Amino acid sequence: MVKEFSYRGITQSDLENMSLEKLFQLFNSRQRRSLTRGITDSKRKLIEEIKAAKAGKLKNPIKTHCRDLIILPYMVGIPVNVFSGKEFVPVHITAEMIGHFLGEYVITNKRVSHGAPGVGASRSSLYVPLK
Repeated sequence: MVKEFSYRGITQSDLENMSLEKLFQLFNSRQRRSLTRGITDSKRKLIEEIKAAKAGKLKNPIKTHCRDLIILPYMVGIPVNVFSGKEFVPVHITAEMIGHFLGEYVITNKRVSHGAPGVGASRSSLYVPLK
């Protein structure tokens, strides 16, 4: 038996049918503040693209630099390519992501693996033979 997702005790279908004001009350204060302050033009354009993709009108993958968009219930099931600072990383939006920001799922830095120190990096490395 598969466990059905619920956000704070409310099922996915009820979340999609809920008004935005009631939905905002379920979110944390940071998300609530961001949504009540308004949506910028870049976010509005991305939301329209997501709605078009959900309706099946969009063929190309959605690419965005907008990492601070809060994931809402109607966005579930849409793949979005989010910019990490170097490349676009594909993110498939699932129900568990509701209420989080898009940028939380794309890491902006890579792990650094340092090599051996170069010649002249320290006093002791001056006397290493260069074979």
